[in-house]
Amino acid sequence: MMTQMIDVAVIGAGPAGLAAAIKAKEAGAEKVTIMERAEQLGGLLHQCIHNGFGLVYFNEDLTGPEYARRFIEKAMDLNIDIQLESMVLDLTAAKRITVSSRKGLRTLHAKAAVLTMGCRERTRQQIMIPGTRPAGIFTAGTAQRYVNVEGYVPGKKIVILGSGDVGMIMARRLTLEGAKVEAVVEILPYIGGLIRNEVQCIHDFSIPLFLEHTVTDIIGLRRVEAVTIAKVDKNQEPIAGTERTIECDTLLTSVGLIPENELSLKAGIELDPITGGPFVSDRMETNIPGIFAGGNVVHVNDLVDNVTLESEVAGAFAADYAMEKAPLSKRRISLRSGENIRYIVPHTIGTEKEVTLSMRVREPGEKVRLRIGDILTKSLRVVKPSEMLKVNLNLEQLSKIEERTDEIEVTCEKRG
Repeated sequence: MMTQMIDVAVIGAGPAGLAAAIKAKEAGAEKVTIMERAEQLGGLLHQCIHNGFGLVYFNEDLTGPEYARRFIEKAMDLNIDIQLESMVLDLTAAKRITVSSRKGLRTLHAKAAVLTMGCRERTRQQIMIPGTRPAGIFTAGTAQRYVNVEGYVPGKKIVILGSGDVGMIMARRLTLEGAKVEAVVEILPYIGGLIRNEVQCIHDFSIPLFLEHTVTDIIGLRRVEAVTIAKVDKNQEPIAGTERTIECDTLLTSVGLIPENELSLKAGIELDPITGGPFVSDRMETNIPGIFAGGNVVHVNDLVDNVTLESEVAGAFAADYAMEKAPLSKRRISLRSGENIRYIVPHTIGTEKEVTLSMRVREPGEKVRLRIGDILTKSLRVVKPSEMLKVNLNLEQLSKIEERTDEIEVTCEKRG
């Protein structure tokens, strides 16, 4: 088995992996290697032909392929070692990486590693929709690839279960391709994606939206013929007598994403049960020294720009670790989710460097006050679980943290 020694190994070549590798190289790491199981760089960006990318990072409105191209070209310019069609089979706490490719099995020994494997879609089986098993059931991401990359429209009469961003974007895309989107069905009392997608993809195209509803049955033997939907109660259980049948030949599911952390578990990395991703510090370092993580493998972001910025932090500190630069203080302050806060990333912070906190609320709210311990209070007009909150803490604010403090509570409470 071939063995290779490198400084920083990056697993995954989507927007997170490209950003981490570029930043690691720019930070001084000499041997930076990206391993990607697919045949091309960029992850899923090549199938996201709609605009809306780069508004934060580049201050430009780009499509997914345009956004990816900028980072791919930068990685090429920096002569980063790129290994495509290379599947990482194993990762140990010692940063020993086993890779399978057309060349056979090989082992990489890295001084530092960055996990950027992204996430995968939940399927019908994982949310247990009853009914038969006909053709015509796809995840929204699979349908997106069929339409935008392969050139196939999956059906003529579509029902979309879930109002995640990809689901709403595909409602618009399929409508533009001549299909009829009969309904978008969402179990929650509010949209699950960005407000801009709700407006531009659902309302602007007059697509029927059923909030607090779910699909209770799939009808059809060889091909989907119809679905039954019903209103749900506060416990998300279908209410008898509210059922209605919608004729369709295709059902798309947009019901959430799962961070890809099978490799993380093999390395002994601790996962947050709320996000499904690793517990990380403000350096994006996991509980295993020298293993960092960034992007959707840590928590599902709503903007690729945020994935990029977060992964750059992971890449920069991975390079520092590989080059044995002086570590920051060992002092760690835990962030605890309080009133109406679902989760916070990073999970721990120090006081030596500025940090950006990413968080989501549990429930929608209006006229609320975000409070981070005694160091920051911020009034917000509206908060929604689908819209990530980003808060920057500067050194002046961090200096307010008392020496004896080892935990800070973050809350989002109603203003009096």
